[in-house]
Amino acid sequence: MTKWVYTFGDGRAEGRAVDRERLGGKGANLAEMCSLGLPVPPGLTIIADACAAYYKDGRRIAEALKEQVRVGIAGIEAITGRRFGAGQKPLLLSVRSGARVSMPGMMDTVLNLGLNDDTVQALGHDAGDARFAWDSYRRFIQMYADVVMGLDNDVFEEILEDEKARLGHEFDTELSAAEWQHVVSLYKGIIEEELGEEFPQDPEIQLWGAVGAVFSSWMSARAVTYRHLHNIPEMWGTAVNIQAMVFGNLGNASATGVAFTRNPSTGEKTLYGEFLVNAQGEDVVAGIRTPQSITEDGRISSGSDRPSMEKLMPEAFKELSRICGQLESHYRDMQDIEFTIERGKLWMLQTRAGKRSTRAAMKIAVDMVDEKVISEAEAVLRIEPSSLDQLLHPTIDPRVAREVIGTGLPASPGAATGEIVFTAEEAVAASEEGRKVILLRVETSPEDIHGMHAAEGILTTRGGMTSHAAVVARGMGIPCVVGAGTMRIDARNERVIGVGVTLKKGDVITIDGSAGQVLKGEVQMVQPELSGDFGRIMRWADGARRMTVRTNADTPADARAARSFGAEGIGLCRTEHMFFEGERIHVMREMILAEDEKGRRAALDQLLPIQRLDFTGLFNVMHGLPVTIRLLDPPLHEFLPNTDEEIADVAAAMGMEPAALRQRVDALHEFNPMLGHRGCRLAISYPEIVEMQARAIFEAAVAAAHETGAAVVPEIMVPLVGLRSELDYVKERIDAIARDVMTEAGMRIDYLVGTMIELPRAALRAHVIAEAAEFFSFGTNDLTQTTFGISRDDASAFIPTYQRKGIIEHDPFISLDFDGVGELIRIAAERGRRTRNDMKLGICGEHGGDPASIHFCEEIGLDYVSCSPFRVPIARLAAAQAVLRNNQ
Repeated sequence: MTKWVYTFGDGRAEGRAVDRERLGGKGANLAEMCSLGLPVPPGLTIIADACAAYYKDGRRIAEALKEQVRVGIAGIEAITGRRFGAGQKPLLLSVRSGARVSMPGMMDTVLNLGLNDDTVQALGHDAGDARFAWDSYRRFIQMYADVVMGLDNDVFEEILEDEKARLGHEFDTELSAAEWQHVVSLYKGIIEEELGEEFPQDPEIQLWGAVGAVFSSWMSARAVTYRHLHNIPEMWGTAVNIQAMVFGNLGNASATGVAFTRNPSTGEKTLYGEFLVNAQGEDVVAGIRTPQSITEDGRISSGSDRPSMEKLMPEAFKELSRICGQLESHYRDMQDIEFTIERGKLWMLQTRAGKRSTRAAMKIAVDMVDEKVISEAEAVLRIEPSSLDQLLHPTIDPRVAREVIGTGLPASPGAATGEIVFTAEEAVAASEEGRKVILLRVETSPEDIHGMHAAEGILTTRGGMTSHAAVVARGMGIPCVVGAGTMRIDARNERVIGVGVTLKKGDVITIDGSAGQVLKGEVQMVQPELSGDFGRIMRWADGARRMTVRTNADTPADARAARSFGAEGIGLCRTEHMFFEGERIHVMREMILAEDEKGRRAALDQLLPIQRLDFTGLFNVMHGLPVTIRLLDPPLHEFLPNTDEEIADVAAAMGMEPAALRQRVDALHEFNPMLGHRGCRLAISYPEIVEMQARAIFEAAVAAAHETGAAVVPEIMVPLVGLRSELDYVKERIDAIARDVMTEAGMRIDYLVGTMIELPRAALRAHVIAEAAEFFSFGTNDLTQTTFGISRDDASAFIPTYQRKGIIEHDPFISLDFDGVGELIRIAAERGRRTRNDMKLGICGEHGGDPASIHFCEEIGLDYVSCSPFRVPIARLAAAQAVLRNNQ
């Protein structure tokens, strides 16, 4: 019989931390903490496989699972001395999700489960506090109705706000037991009115409703979006954790909070976090109340005048500090810990590896190496390659004057400028139009995830450093300021009121997520320094990796940026990009529109010195490092005008009749240009183009060698080869020009001629093509297009639908399709090296900067990856991690 349930409590547990895949992250860590002897409320975990079974059985919970849960709850009753659903000492339960990786706020939770009109009376009597019991009951009704029954939470918030206004109360904590009892009656009334059913009184019905809701939330829109953004497979599912409730809302000797063993924004080795007195955990993470600092240092640095936990609850603080140190030492990583204090007793509710900014992750990893907690290799593996993007973007120039219109907490570092928007939908729409926006919310919720991803930055007026906005923004690497209480958002009228200013939707602001400031207008930015902890991590990574990392660069400026990020050469120079600049496009058009070869050569003679200067600049920047130059690739019509207005302007400039130019443009039109007259096909039709480009390359190599004193070894890449005979034809022209230039210069030039493998036929016939080619560079953009028969430009119309329906897991244009496209690369690499064992192999498509694709490149033994300049550090780190993981 399948074991669906694992129990923990009273110092014993059936699982451990290593059971993450089965128990989920939360369940595995609860079991581990219990085994360590820490104060953990007893409970049970329903394994993640039950989630898949739930969907397979038509969203039905199997009787076998129910029976195992009942047995587990009986164990909780035995430990606590309480009874679920009845008795003078009622047992209340929390029902929480628990995926194997942290998905903060993305799935549902139900607290205080088991309360009804009878048990609320027993709870009040047992606790000696009727107010606490009715407060807990209204929380349960509100949460259960929202999560399980589908009645929006705003309905209840509106009732509560109206009641507080009627009673003259500012805070929830001011309501009496009788007043809470009246709120409960109003809550139950609105449920019956809106849903046509009564709030369930049977605790067992409540339990299965909550378990089903947690399973169902795995497929909620926000969870699906989060999984897509973080590449979390749908098949993993979520575990469910059912645990005895402990209460942080049981008076002023009770509290709830979140602690980090190190600062998640800076990485500083100091206890860091927030808590709320007389509250439950959801109050902290939801940002409903602005929390207090755990430590006195934190209180001082935040400028708060409310007492810290260190001062207010010194004994509980001392115990929490001890346990935090124990957990960090045990897990050998910074921990994110949830806790509750019930009438002075500390209870541990969760621990997990804490989400942190990339800068903090760097510092923590380096510090732990210095502390001899982890090795250099482990430090390299601790950094998520894609997160380095956070360090490669601008911050506010310290020299500029700041017009501060609001202040809050520095929730996620970095700075961002954009137009104000007030909804997630507006953020997405603006992003699709190419506009940069800052998303302003009173507080974010999981439903805002798509807008948060689309925005440049996030600003909330409520919430703390562990609120939803803060945690998600840090994970995404988006600058964020939370708890900006000096500002007021008036979403209804689409305006925000700051210090001395009122701004409306569309106005521009800048947020500084490192300082917690909101600035009026656009502010000058500076590039960050990539040294210190970053430099040490990258040195360790460079020492571990085998593949070299090149860049895709077409200009000296791009090449210089890439070298500053550690690029070891150019893996792809797209020469067509050089022809679009300034006056060059006019000469290019003259060449294309020429009636014969003589006319084409005349135009190419004008382009030659321009190309030579371009290549000389690249060779000088790279100073002896390899430079791969791809010959002209796109179809010629891309250089020609399209609209009637453009045709008229070009015709006038060239002294042609517009009608004649239109006729020539129409003649060059292709129905499927990406599979048409392009690449080596152009070189065969118009060899004079190849001759001009080859001459420019070799003459630039001579000039750069003289200027820098470093030998230049150009790598000339012939695009879109499918037949060896195509490469032979083009290579003959290149070799002939090379001989002429070497004779003229009186100097030998070493060079390589190779091809881009971007057609399935080329991959399958690689052993034959390798007889002529000295290197292969895999153009995975086009190889993906030609393998799938999908246009990259049009795929966005249906790829998201494929992902949503589980047809494919990842967009193959973002992360390499290992089974199909990857298999062709593997075949080409093996067959190419069978013919030429010193064959140089690289990848230069967009996948060259994707960590998962880089791991595949290491696995099949490619020599290098090439990517855009800003992804070079990402590729360096990913290449190192591929080696280290293969050696584990």
